Amino acid sequence: MWQAPARPVWVGRLNAMASLKLDLTHRPRRLRRTPSLRALVEETVLRPQDFIAPLFVVDGHGAPEPIASMPGIFRYNLDDLVTECRALRDLGVPAVDLFGKIDEQLKDADGTVALREDALVARAVRAVKAAVPELTVITDIALDPYTTHGHDGVLSADGREVDNDRTIASLIEMALLHARAGADMISPSDMMDGRVGALRQALDASGFERVSIMAYSAKYASAFYGPFRDAVGTSSVGKIAGPSDKRTYQLNPANRREALVEVSLDVDEGADIVMVKPAGPYLDIIRDVREMTDKPVAAYQVSGEYAQIHAAAERGWLDLARCRHESLLSIKRAGADMILTYFAKDMAQALRG
Repeated sequence: MWQAPARPVWVGRLNAMASLKLDLTHRPRRLRRTPSLRALVEETVLRPQDFIAPLFVVDGHGAPEPIASMPGIFRYNLDDLVTECRALRDLGVPAVDLFGKIDEQLKDADGTVALREDALVARAVRAVKAAVPELTVITDIALDPYTTHGHDGVLSADGREVDNDRTIASLIEMALLHARAGADMISPSDMMDGRVGALRQALDASGFERVSIMAYSAKYASAFYGPFRDAVGTSSVGKIAGPSDKRTYQLNPANRREALVEVSLDVDEGADIVMVKPAGPYLDIIRDVREMTDKPVAAYQVSGEYAQIHAAAERGWLDLARCRHESLLSIKRAGADMILTYFAKDMAQALRG
């Protein structure tokens, strides 16, 4: 007589699994079930007000100059800079950070072109504050876009290292120039020892107590700065003859505790805001800084972070909009109160729908 074949063991196991009902009190997935539930429990939210837009300015009257290594980013003449600032203001972005790019022939070893009353960034500040007075205007305080060697400061007499104290004297001149032009905030990115305290004292003594300082407190000697150096014209320089380079003043990427020493010093010297740069590869540092101080914390999503997301998206490997949002969300989640990002305008547009 014919007999049905025995049922395979695995069929019985599947049937048992299908009827399994776990006795669980906690089911976290309940709060992920719908978009509205997910919105109710969302812990970190991005807003246009979270962003500071770094902007590059040049002399002349030409059309905006595209930066090949930073898709969608341009160098603006003063008129176009004002137009861009108005657009950012209208999108709810509260602040811009200005960086100058000058002709190579104007550079010298001491970056003196940055200290003239008619300096490019000072003129840019006046133009923006006259046209968009409600926008917070921040200026970068460092000499690298203006020196022939591409370093953030003045070199020693033998040319083999950056002279800390002579550099600070130049930074004070630059900061006072920008304050007279109407800057709301200065942002020293040089990483010289003692510069925050010296700048605070000089600003206060000159009647600029209202001008804030956003210090690049934990600025690392990162490989992610390449496109920025293209933007300001320092990509082919930045090496001193001999053993010294930017690693003699910027932080070692291997070091975590050292960043907290720098932040602590800047807070003690009067920084109003402390910054971590870069942002994405240094989320642990952002969290450490957030936990050590009640001061506002800024993070700079640098040019290399921006460029790599664009490059992968152009190849079809990543979704640009989603990765852009996630990268910024992670920076804020780590503890940043504000983010300098080249995505500021696009993100503000996306968040406003």
